[in-house]
Amino acid sequence: MSKYKTIIWDLDGTLMDTLQDLMASVNHALQQNGMPERTYQEVRSFVGNGVRRLIDLSVPEGTESALADKVFADFKSYYIVHCQDQTGLYDGIAETLQELKRRGIRMAVVSNKLQSGVTELSMSQVRTVGREDTICLKDYIEVAIGERPEMARKPAADMVNKAFEEMSLDRSCAVYIGDSEVDLATARNAGLPCISVLWGFRDKDFLIEQGAETFVGRPAEILQFVEEDPQESEYEKYRRMQIEQFEDDITEGRCYPEMPEGQFVRSK
Repeated sequence: MSKYKTIIWDLDGTLMDTLQDLMASVNHALQQNGMPERTYQEVRSFVGNGVRRLIDLSVPEGTESALADKVFADFKSYYIVHCQDQTGLYDGIAETLQELKRRGIRMAVVSNKLQSGVTELSMSQVRTVGREDTICLKDYIEVAIGERPEMARKPAADMVNKAFEEMSLDRSCAVYIGDSEVDLATARNAGLPCISVLWGFRDKDFLIEQGAETFVGRPAEILQFVEEDPQESEYEKYRRMQIEQFEDDITEGRCYPEMPEGQFVRSK
């Protein structure tokens, strides 16, 4: 198995669950212009190709371009204020980013989200969905690139190429991680292998149809694809793996942490 030293991340649907705030912003803009709202599943199927495409798919068919432009402007002005109302990291992402940084893995984000939104999310303290503890993505992500007028959106390779340029890295030991068909095409166009996550905006069967071959079902599974910390001793590695297994056992209900004197019994 290849061991990677650099990760290029997608943002929406991969690192962060942004769908609720995107849907709220889309429906606010539609309401402002007398148009019917879109459902969660509709918005989920529309995302991935940039927010302008999201709006073009959300407005009623046949909407004049000038009116669609106004809906887009209303969306942008609302979203930049409300992009963190319900948005948060997927469960396990914060811990995985921390471990990747400990191992010395270099990381960047490339997103079809507007640069202003990418910057806002990467520079702010963000929480894990359902929790109150926060991290700041810029402490782990070196470069965060969003949609810019001078740069082609994904699936073009431009954003990925810019990330490598800004990090002064080549792509020989890099992998792309995303959740959609756009991410698969971006990785192909950039000459990178792709890991598809299964907690995002697309289902596994759909991703297989789009050519996906490598999947992870939870963030911690990404660690198997990257290099171990060269400074970690065999004993430290063994102890860390024991702790990780113990935590997994508790999560899955396979042990009894209430046993006297801190003992526990693994179920058969």
